[in-house]
Amino acid sequence: MNVLHQHIAAFVAHAGWAGAAIRPLAGDASARRYMRLTHPAKGNAVLMVAPPEQAGDTGPFVDMAEHLLRHGFSAPRILAHDRASGLVLVEDLGDDLYARVCQRDHEAEPALYGAAVDVLVRLRETPLPESLPPYDEAALLSESRLFREWYLPAATGREVPEDVAAMFDALVAQGCRVATRAAPCLVLRDYHAENLLWLPERVGIGRVGLLDFQDALAGHPAYDLVSLLEDARRDTSPELRESMMARYLDATGSPRDSFLAAYVALGVQRNLKIVGIFTRLFRRDGKKGYLSLIPRVWAHLMRDLAHPEMADLREWVLRHAPSPDDDVLARIRGAA
Repeated sequence: MNVLHQHIAAFVAHAGWAGAAIRPLAGDASARRYMRLTHPAKGNAVLMVAPPEQAGDTGPFVDMAEHLLRHGFSAPRILAHDRASGLVLVEDLGDDLYARVCQRDHEAEPALYGAAVDVLVRLRETPLPESLPPYDEAALLSESRLFREWYLPAATGREVPEDVAAMFDALVAQGCRVATRAAPCLVLRDYHAENLLWLPERVGIGRVGLLDFQDALAGHPAYDLVSLLEDARRDTSPELRESMMARYLDATGSPRDSFLAAYVALGVQRNLKIVGIFTRLFRRDGKKGYLSLIPRVWAHLMRDLAHPEMADLREWVLRHAPSPDDDVLARIRGAA
């Protein structure tokens, strides 16, 4: 038994779950791993294994979970936490991810997405935790650079000239500026169908289980709506996107034009970032499944770039960045 397994066994026993059966659950794009514990007397719980040297500090996850719970959201309750070892035992919210429920029953999609939008409306009204970092222009630009640092060289087979990179930075910064003018709210940042759980036995916003929020920041309220409706892993119809946008605007009273401008700018930023991250996951980390998702993200990017405010950045992308067709994806695979 290695040191980590020894820590896990001791942690589980100390938390009162000795004798529980343990089986792995699906991981995510990070270095975190998950296990389900099944105890004959206690039922189920989920163990997050996030060694600090690989996955970072678990403190923000625990702090944000407790903040969300205090304000009526369905984050998992924290049952035990060993920050030094990166072990967190949490309430098991089940297996009904939005993506799975919608795959089983497409008719359920409007109700599920409507509930998810209602959560975003409430998040906008929820006090920010103290000392939450801002999702400001510098942070947005830093993330966007992943596109030119990872996707562009892999897709073209050559380094990005300094002047081309500088123009990209200037255009992204210009585009993101509109999204830094609104009063900030809590932005969970990975708010999509594989991070949301359907809990129909609960009521109101409690029906939406929240899973991935340790990287939350204080940012524009449109960001999580983009994350929900421009999902990298599943298609959403134009009708669903339009109806959910209308639901959000009606509930918040946000002016459509200014909110849509920020939504589009953040859509461009987020999709640029994701294309870069998925390329990095393939090339650096050997996670092969992400490459096949890039074309869907690219379609989101092109739709957002079609907005008149994005014309200059659209021209840059069309001139310098090849679309991820079969030949380009084959080049990326060969460069790994």
